[in-house]
Amino acid sequence: MSLTSTELRAARPGDADEIARLFLIARRHSMGYLPELHSDEETRRWIGNIVLRQCAVTVAVLDRQIVGFAAVHDGMLEHLYVLPAWHGRGIGDALLSHAKTAAPEGLRLHVFQQNSQARRFYEKRGFGLVELGDGTGNEEKVPDALYAWTGS
Repeated sequence: MSLTSTELRAARPGDADEIARLFLIARRHSMGYLPELHSDEETRRWIGNIVLRQCAVTVAVLDRQIVGFAAVHDGMLEHLYVLPAWHGRGIGDALLSHAKTAAPEGLRLHVFQQNSQARRFYEKRGFGLVELGDGTGNEEKVPDALYAWTGS
């Protein structure tokens, strides 16, 4: 399947379960070092009641399946996840480009320091390291990094 058949669209309330499923799969696959602080059901409720209500969420859809999503709130890229089977196919690029277009004044994001794949992804796309954190600012208590893209 090619990226040309990918549809980017605004998330709908009915997408919450599929987005939560994607979120859980992606984190467990790429970030096994993180503690599991919430049940799958708590995560589903959080996606539906918080993320989809407070953020501008864009989903990438292939064959009627959500394969990636990005969530932006007040200039902060809160989430960008792609199903592991779809990594390297331009879906993350498309979601990030869409987020940049919607926030031409700039974006910030946090990424876990151990997530070297994500750090390289953002650095190659114009994000610069602002500061390294010791983990006290996130609920996982895992060292993170703040990145910023200053706009077009």
